Order: sequence, then C-alpha cells, then structure tokens
Amino acid sequence: MTPARWVPLFLEALAAERGAAANTLAAYDRDLAHARDWLHDNGKDFDNAAEDTIEAYLVHCDKQGLSRATRARRLSSLKQLFRFAFEEGLRTDNPALQIAGPGRDKRLPKTLSVQEVDRLLTAAEAHGRTESDRTRNACLMQLLYATGMRVTELVSLPVAAARGDPRMLLIRGKGGKERMVPLSPPAREALALWLQTRNSQDDTAHAEGKPHSPHLFPSRGKAGHLTRHAFYMLIKEFAVEAGVSPDKVTPHTLRHAFATHLLANGADLRAIQTLLGHADVATTEIYTHVLEERLRDLVLEHHPLAKDA
Repeated sequence: MTPARWVPLFLEALAAERGAAANTLAAYDRDLAHARDWLHDNGKDFDNAAEDTIEAYLVHCDKQGLSRATRARRLSSLKQLFRFAFEEGLRTDNPALQIAGPGRDKRLPKTLSVQEVDRLLTAAEAHGRTESDRTRNACLMQLLYATGMRVTELVSLPVAAARGDPRMLLIRGKGGKERMVPLSPPAREALALWLQTRNSQDDTAHAEGKPHSPHLFPSRGKAGHLTRHAFYMLIKEFAVEAGVSPDKVTPHTLRHAFATHLLANGADLRAIQTLLGHADVATTEIYTHVLEERLRDLVLEHHPLAKDA
C-alpha cells in the first residue's frame, strides 16, 4: 500500500473505532498534510521516515515560530499515525515511539465576570434587524451560558431536543457521547419564546411547500443550521454593544465563564466535568487554577495590607 493511502485509512479508523468528530478528523488531516509536505520536500515519506527525520521536522516547526501547543499537537498526530501503521503492518517499526513532545503552554483560559456576561445577555436580546433575529440571539446566548455547551453542539442542536418545555437538554458531544444538562429559568423562557417564532416560520414554510428544518437554529446555508463562524461573528457584535472588549469574548469564553462561575458558587468539580462533557477530570481542573488566580487578584486589589506593599 502506498503511503498516500495511510492518512485516509487512519482517519477512517478514528471515525469508526473512536467515533471521532468531523472537526477532530479535519484537524488530524491538516496536521498530517503539513508533515507529509515537509517530508516530500526532504525526499522522505511516511513509510521511510526515521526518528531523526521526525525530530528534524519538529525543529522546523519550532523555527517557524509555532507555539508549543501546536508543535505538541502535530507530534501527537504523527505518533498516532505511526502507531496505526505499525499495528496494521504498514511498517515494522514505530519511529515516533521514543520522541518526547515539547509539552503545552500552561495558559489559563480567559473568562468573564458575572457582570460582563449579564451585559452580553442584554445586548443579545436587543441585537438584530427583526424581532425574530433578536429572539433567536437571546436564546443562543442564554443556552450557551446556562449549559456550557461547545459552540458546535449549540448551533447544531436538533429542534426535537427542545420541544415540550424541557428542564434538561440532551446534548450529543465529542465522539457521539451524550450528556444531559439542566436549563436555567431564563434559558427556558428564552427557548420557549424562540420556539414560538420558529414554529411560525415552519408554518409559513409548510404553506409554501417547503420542508421543515430539523435544527433548532436553521439556516439556508449548506450545513442547514447556523454555522460556528456566523455565531462567532455575532458574539463579537454583542460584545461591542455590551461595552465588553471583543478580544475577550468568544463562544468558548462563555463556556469557561459557565464553569468558573459554577465553581465559584460551590459546584462540585465532578459535576462540572459531567456538564462540560470532559472525558477526564484533569481537563476540568484548569478551572480551579482560574478561580485561585481570581481570588488572589481580589486579595491584592482589596486587602489593606496588600495596598500598602
């Protein structure tokens, strides 16, 4: 088998055996395409690259100024590909087995204060050319902050999951794993208002002989629902109107705010892990560091002895 077929087969195996999401598969494909191009430029390929060749590739990535996180991810992609090739008998060795990664930068996630989130929620309610747009925007933001969903999970929600005034939403996350998340009263109210508007739109579509959309936030685009990029741009507009720095605000920042605000109010770390859909609690533990840093800043800012220092 030619090395050109290795990556497609590897991605097929990831999808079939681990239920890897489309975004995950696309990220692996990009990383491995970059490595393959570099190998070709240096007269090598996946079937004959040795350990020193891979190390030279990592040095090249470092010279390009790529972050440690990006370099670590690219090495991880190569490690998994070569392990797959070894297990499938495509190679008799695994040249990446002994290579240590550069590690990841331990950056704490950016988050928002409760006041900033309140201003964003208010801005979303008022943003939009039509009443329908404003109702949808309010629902998007309320659901995002109430549940801590990933943006892909939010924009692709099926409308069936929201019927019947639910107190819990069933979310399909990474790898097809499902989890239940509770809805706050404001989120339920915003959802009910949006469903009224959306049902009216369905009635109009039906009268015109058009099919109903299965998505909670439908769109005429190829995906059939509001895209991640469209919502990313929307949330930046909310930030401007709310007087919050747009640099601080992304859909993922609201996910971080959800977790840190829960933790600050006494929520159990394991419960937050379940709500966020983290496979490992170690991923969730980053929020304890965020909280510790905020408490330290609070003391330094307000304690009288700290001011005298």
